[in-house]
Amino acid sequence: MDVLNTLERSNEIGMFPAIKTLDDYDYSFAAGAPREAIDELVTLRFIERGENAVLLGPSGVGKTHLAIAIGYAATQAGIKTKFITAADLILQLEAARRQERYDAVLRHNILGPRLLIVDEIGYLPLSGDQASHFFQIVAKRYERGSMILTSNLPFAQWDETFGGNTTLTAAMLDRILHHAHIIQIKGGYRLKQQRKAGHVPSSKR
Repeated sequence: MDVLNTLERSNEIGMFPAIKTLDDYDYSFAAGAPREAIDELVTLRFIERGENAVLLGPSGVGKTHLAIAIGYAATQAGIKTKFITAADLILQLEAARRQERYDAVLRHNILGPRLLIVDEIGYLPLSGDQASHFFQIVAKRYERGSMILTSNLPFAQWDETFGGNTTLTAAMLDRILHHAHIIQIKGGYRLKQQRKAGHVPSSKR
């Protein structure tokens, strides 16, 4: 019962779509996932130092799983954490602006948590105004609060997501990467899971 209550409390605080841990992650299916680097992130020392983590790789390699696992460890340690997709983050801010609550929502919901996890950067392009909102979040959290970001795009293509604004994207990446742990994952984690279970046929090559 205590474990169940802990899971529910963690899920409520972090707003995770599901509870994931490193015990559930199969490193053998995600080429390039450096176990030592990920284990270091789970110590949460990067949060104490106000550093960031960026998880890069194609769809299906377990980026979200790892981000949630680290965030879950943070909530277990009593660290206020928020998990949100990039698309939902923008929708939340736009709704707050329409309701004239932008500053309050930004201050309490986005800047307040010591760890902000933004998932799926690059899946949907942002307009110029939306890109500016995201830049403001990065700028205000710089060296004050940690972030974990996940993306299916290499950094060289991030300007395509952020309104095609190369200047803004460069300034944003400068702040994100100044104190950052970069985890580059290759391979097909979820696809290989499905093949292992017999749901997807293996390639003959």
